[in-house]
Amino acid sequence: MFFLLRMAFWLGLVLVLLPRDKTPESEKLPQIGAAEAVQAATAAVSDMGQFCKRQPTACEVGGQAATVIGQRATDGARKIYQIIIDKKSPDHTGSIGSPGDAEVSLVASRDTLTADDQAIEWRPPPAP
Repeated sequence: MFFLLRMAFWLGLVLVLLPRDKTPESEKLPQIGAAEAVQAATAAVSDMGQFCKRQPTACEVGGQAATVIGQRATDGARKIYQIIIDKKSPDHTGSIGSPGDAEVSLVASRDTLTADDQAIEWRPPPAP
């Protein structure tokens, strides 16, 4: 569960820090500096530590909800992984036999010349 929270935090941080184009809408937004954002985040984290002391039942229910959400996310990821694996095409092409034929093809590949190929007498290449 903590992995999902950390992943959401870092993904959110990356999305926030991505450069944006200047638009008329972005000019209307309040301008917040990095130092102010760090102070606000520090205050929020310290307040979250005190929240469980002030509201123990809400903290307990929130923890249980986070566990359920984490389990559902894990199950969903597992289901998506299975869908991807099941729909995946085989890793071999038609030019090679199936993986079970590998031993047979190795034995057969030792003598690949036909009778016509073997009837021709070998001659060295002409000198340049």
